[in-house]
Amino acid sequence: MLNAWGDSVGAGDKVVMLGDGNGEFAAAAGLELDGSAFGLGTRSQRYAAILEDGVVRQLMVEPDPLAVTVSSVAAVLDAL
Repeated sequence: MLNAWGDSVGAGDKVVMLGDGNGEFAAAAGLELDGSAFGLGTRSQRYAAILEDGVVRQLMVEPDPLAVTVSSVAAVLDAL
């Protein structure tokens, strides 16, 4: 699914599209969100990460789970 999204926006090989289907990264990074009140169970918080050579250089976690501010495309581009 992520590859299809990347293809649809022309990401090509410029962006590595990674999923966390089992939530293992979210749990290890302390980014779990209890969405049971919304019927969703445990999820990952909304965030964007900038990595360099496999190292997280910047992690931008949304303070409001319903908003897209600090993890928006514009915010990530500004951080680069």
